[in-house]
Order: sequence, then structure tokens, then C-alpha cells
Amino acid sequence: MTTLLPLAVLDGPVFWAILAVALLLFGGSKIPELARGLGKAKREFKKASEEVESEVRSAVEEDERKKVRLKQIEEEERARVRAKIEEEERAKRAAEGKQN
Repeated sequence: MTTLLPLAVLDGPVFWAILAVALLLFGGSKIPELARGLGKAKREFKKASEEVESEVRSAVEEDERKKVRLKQIEEEERARVRAKIEEEERAKRAAEGKQN
């Protein structure tokens, strides 16, 4: 079972203790390199997450456009069917009128 360390614990003395241990482990010259590496990793992660977000947004927009187009096609088809039915009914009435 793993327990998560809340960020609130990293305040005051705990932060300074972690910093002191890092200095002892890596030395003063390695800390800036580590910080640059962390900054670079953060930027790359942010860029990747923005790209994923953009791809998801464009996929959703494309899906919406497809739905709208399908709805337009359905409405056009219904209009054609209605027009055909009305035309057949007019022709039928005209034929009945000529017979009488």
C-alpha cells in the first residue's frame, strides 16, 4: 500500500531539510543542472499536454461537423421525399379530376 505525501508537508523546515540533503548528495554545482532539467521536463510535459488537448479538441469539432452535415443530409432527403409524395398526390388528384 502506498501513501501519498501531501504538498502541505513540504513547507518550512521540511523544505529546508530536503534542500540540505540535495546539496549534500549532488553538490552545489549539480543543483542548477538538476533545476534546468526539471524546468525542461516541465516545459516538454506542458507542450505534450497542449498538443494532446488540441488533438482532442479538433477531433470533437470534426465529430460535431459530421453530425451537422448528416443532419443537413437527412433534412434534404426528407424534403425530397415530401416533394415526391406531394407531386404523386397532385398527379393522382389530377387523374381523378379528369376521370370525373
